[in-house]
Amino acid sequence: MVSIEVISAKGETLFSVSHPTEALLCADRVYREGDRIVFSGGRHLWIQPDQALQPGEVYLPAEKMTWTVPFGEHRLAYAPGAFEAERHIISARLMTEREVLGRRNIACNPADLRGGTDFYPHCSANVETRNEACFCARNVIDGLRYNTFHGEWPFQSWGIGAREDAWCLLDFGREVRVDRMALTLRADFPHDAYWVFGHAVLSDGTECAFPLEKTGDRQFIPLGEHTVRWIRLERMKKSNDPSAFPALTEWEVYGCDTE
Repeated sequence: MVSIEVISAKGETLFSVSHPTEALLCADRVYREGDRIVFSGGRHLWIQPDQALQPGEVYLPAEKMTWTVPFGEHRLAYAPGAFEAERHIISARLMTEREVLGRRNIACNPADLRGGTDFYPHCSANVETRNEACFCARNVIDGLRYNTFHGEWPFQSWGIGAREDAWCLLDFGREVRVDRMALTLRADFPHDAYWVFGHAVLSDGTECAFPLEKTGDRQFIPLGEHTVRWIRLERMKKSNDPSAFPALTEWEVYGCDTE
């Protein structure tokens, strides 16, 4: 049974709905800080927590996830006015076996949040420029590749604060089969620099070194066929551009689930 609940900071259940395969909820409420949406009823769900977000898939190891409504500075990574309406539509459905086993961008998760989560895919990093939401790691799997500017939505990215030891970790939450990835660099030139070289470290111990070019287009990188739990980008070498600011707009990984 797929279920959706909207719960207040005080723990009160404000709205709820359940359905065998697809739950649809309309919540008439101006969100308050601490409000959260709880999804449950399956490991592979296709969800849309709010009309301000693109729908997408999530993996729930415990068949339950908690999505805290972003507030304050966290909202800068989302569209202006996001989550501020008096009415919100929320949906969740079970993914089909064909969808789960089909090849796709298995990294995309528009609902990913900063910090720890109980749902996947999830991105984290050892540095985010000035610790600002519009430069945090979760931005690289939100499904948006607008990269000709930097800063607030839709130009959010992963910024590294000019650190040479920056890394970004993509955790799938379970073992998946992968074969290639694509990186879309932020291309607000000349404000931005770019990386000319990088490494992908896979959880099975494989390391893949790859070159990058000065372009705003997707750059596809073959990984070979691997079954992994996570992939980490690291040892990213900056170009000789005067700018100190290379950044990543989107990280796609192509593959499928193992079961």
